[in-house]
Amino acid sequence: MNIILKQLKEVSLSVLPITFLVIILHFTIVPIETEMLLRFLIGAMIVILGLGIFLFGANLAVVPIGNLMGETITRTNKYYWVGILGFLLGFLITIAEPDLQILAHQVRLASGGIVSNVLILVVVSVGVGIMVGIGLIRIIYGTPLNKMFTAVYFIIFLLGLKTSEEFLAISVDASGATTGAMTTPFILALGYGVSQLKGGKTYEEDSFGLVGLASAGPILAVMIMSIVKRLTNIQGEAEAFVPNVGIISPYLREFPKIMKESVFTLAPLLILFLIFDILRFKLNKRHKNRILKGLLYTYIGLTLFLVGVNAGFMEVGRVMGEGIANFHPVMLPIIGFLMGMVVVLAEPAVHVLTQQVEEVTSGYIKRKVILVALSSGIALAVAMSMLRIMIPTVKLWHFLLPGFALAALLSYFVPPIFVGIAYDSGGVASGPMTATFVLAFAQGAAGAIPTANVLIDGFGVIAMVAMTPLVAIQILGFIFKIKSKKESN
Repeated sequence: MNIILKQLKEVSLSVLPITFLVIILHFTIVPIETEMLLRFLIGAMIVILGLGIFLFGANLAVVPIGNLMGETITRTNKYYWVGILGFLLGFLITIAEPDLQILAHQVRLASGGIVSNVLILVVVSVGVGIMVGIGLIRIIYGTPLNKMFTAVYFIIFLLGLKTSEEFLAISVDASGATTGAMTTPFILALGYGVSQLKGGKTYEEDSFGLVGLASAGPILAVMIMSIVKRLTNIQGEAEAFVPNVGIISPYLREFPKIMKESVFTLAPLLILFLIFDILRFKLNKRHKNRILKGLLYTYIGLTLFLVGVNAGFMEVGRVMGEGIANFHPVMLPIIGFLMGMVVVLAEPAVHVLTQQVEEVTSGYIKRKVILVALSSGIALAVAMSMLRIMIPTVKLWHFLLPGFALAALLSYFVPPIFVGIAYDSGGVASGPMTATFVLAFAQGAAGAIPTANVLIDGFGVIAMVAMTPLVAIQILGFIFKIKSKKESN
């Protein structure tokens, strides 16, 4: 119980900043309806409770399962089995991700019905599976991450030249949708399990980077799909915004729906664990029950978190984006900066990643330092996205191309461990909170500005959020490198 209370205290400090920001904006720049504000405040409390329980459950179950599976895969001693099992785990854990279901629906609208929900689900999950398999083989071979990411993003650049503007944004957003609250802790733990069993001097560095590679899979897969299907001059539409009515009723509507979705999200992991336990793990009853108990906590926490986000947070982002764009458009980049700075602190996967960084490096890289770097990077991402919405001549690739190029260049000048952390951070930062609140804020702003396109500009904000941590964390790594040199002298 003390562990849960400690976790809730930490989570409160993460969620309260965005709550206070909304309240300040309500009383100063963008007043919102009393009903909506009360829903938001209830949502904030539910998010804190859900996130605290989720993280407790993830530490009890998701992380140990990932570590055990990683170690088991490595023990096969056959690279092709490592690749095949990595692909299956990546595919199964992704296809049930709730964020991906939402993206699939949005892509169907964006393509005017040409691309079905099922197609996007399969294509994106295959992309993740392939890159997880390749990533696990990379750990065993010890291939440097900077060379791997340079090659992957060079291929993405070439494909991007042939991809339509709409699908350029959608493809990068797909990587954000796949690295959700469930997928990321599992993939992080999987990579750690493989690298730990492999051992060697580089095991700390090899512990990171798998999420980053997994995030690249959907970009490649969606781009290839759009080129093969020749998706250009798309005549789609953005989903119409319908505000909730009532204070408690939206939560009552969302709760059964999210409960069902969370079952499907956790089911592949539970089934995989039970199969692996029978065939390989053979855990004692106490250890097995502890993991099953942890999965139950994870389920309860994930359900509460998503209910709070969907019923209380998303519409406030939309209304505030619209209100600021209508009456105070000059304030958009400033508010976007502040919002980006605080919203990432409430992402579940960010907490999992920063905890693992501190543990793997034995406290050398502090989680608070990573959080500050992430907050700064994402704050800039949202601010730049607002500028892109306001200025029609500024395109998404004007930011993404130099951003990814700079990230690739920096990877040759920073300690290898920071390369893995940086690319993993790009995936974890664009989780369910960012994908709902920030995306809704951007769509609200784009809907109110006549020169903006809700479809293109709305999708692009997640792409920006996924890109900037790559640069921010590697700049942090460069600072660490200089600091280490001075200390050694």
